[in-house]
Amino acid sequence: MTITTNNIEITLGKMERLTSSKPLIADVGVIGLLPEAWGGPWMARHQLMTRLARYFHVLWVEPPEGWREWRPRGFAQHRHNPSEMKIPGFDWYQSGRWLPQIYRPRGIGKIFDRLRLATAKAILRKRGCKKIIMYVWRPELGTALDLLDHDVSCYQIDDEYTFSDVEQPVDLEEMQLIRRVDQVILHSPALMEKKGYLNTNTILLPNGVDYAAYTRPHTEPADLCTIPHPRIGYIGVIKKQLNFQLLITLAQQHPQWSFVFVGPIGFLGGNGLLLQQLQTMRNVFFLGYKSVNLLPAYTQHMDVCTLCYEANDYTKFIYPLKLHEYLASGRPIVGAPIPSVIEFSNVIQVAESPEEWSIAINKALLPAASESTAIKARRDIARQHDWNQITRNIAEALCCQLGDEYCGRLSSFSAPDPQIMKSSRETTKYETR
Repeated sequence: MTITTNNIEITLGKMERLTSSKPLIADVGVIGLLPEAWGGPWMARHQLMTRLARYFHVLWVEPPEGWREWRPRGFAQHRHNPSEMKIPGFDWYQSGRWLPQIYRPRGIGKIFDRLRLATAKAILRKRGCKKIIMYVWRPELGTALDLLDHDVSCYQIDDEYTFSDVEQPVDLEEMQLIRRVDQVILHSPALMEKKGYLNTNTILLPNGVDYAAYTRPHTEPADLCTIPHPRIGYIGVIKKQLNFQLLITLAQQHPQWSFVFVGPIGFLGGNGLLLQQLQTMRNVFFLGYKSVNLLPAYTQHMDVCTLCYEANDYTKFIYPLKLHEYLASGRPIVGAPIPSVIEFSNVIQVAESPEEWSIAINKALLPAASESTAIKARRDIARQHDWNQITRNIAEALCCQLGDEYCGRLSSFSAPDPQIMKSSRETTKYETR
């Protein structure tokens, strides 16, 4: 099943006997505690929470703003209203000006926090939810677990939240959160190694791909048509973790290549001047933010896709959202020597120095890199990481925490196409060391 709006298209796959607007297990509600308002560039949490609504009622709870800062978020940039998307079981909750964030006195702030959570719970109760799952996406949001009665708690770790280029020990607040929740989900092997032992109910579920969207042929976007081949592409947020000096060097050394960046500009750290230098180069093109349904077309019409990251103690923990999207598109890929890229070195060329990158891109531009066998090898891997099956694995883990009755109810519904991804039986579970 594909849901399309003016700006968003989501391939949800088989709806598993879903014939009404209700999720499969409609008496369970998920309060998703997210670090940002709904909208903007789609990340793993957007992909997962919208798909999790096939199984349970899901409420995306936006972080509150101070009353002086409050504005109608309907006017925010790239804002999309879930109700317009008509995803069964999914909606968002904005507390509004009457329940702002209060920092001092902290006692009043906690009362407001509790009222916001109680309102979210009441919304789910009105929809028939008898069981409530608190789904936390950032360590600082874990304090909510003490403010609202719930049946199951889950903490999803999709980044190294110290954001430090030099590895830091596990933060005490996060360590306590990991130990107390019922279920932990991690997205990279390095994070599993660092934090997985803290809770025996921990599973590793790397980032995935909307496989159907990225393998279906798309028309070349109009603003890409005028850019000469070969196109060396990067699709994603332009942020501090990119190796800007390397990109500048490559663009200087290869004026015959077009370096194309598709995505909004995020936090750059101290790389603002390097980005400005890159933007002034004649063979470098920045196409800006594109909605999630347009990204497959841009990816498919690159000649080489890049994962040009700095290799440091932060990027060793990341699992790029674009990794399996690139693979599903079938395009040749060159990436930095970070663990999540090295894991797929059989289908991704790994390069470090400018010379290695030049050699790898030249090799990726050869006809052999785009032969049907090479494309199939990339897509075979991507197919194993479809968001639909990843979400099914999460639903199974949450049902197991709810009890045997819910495990049985979920098992009565067919899983997504078994050829799309390895079953949850192959999902890594970290045992206490």
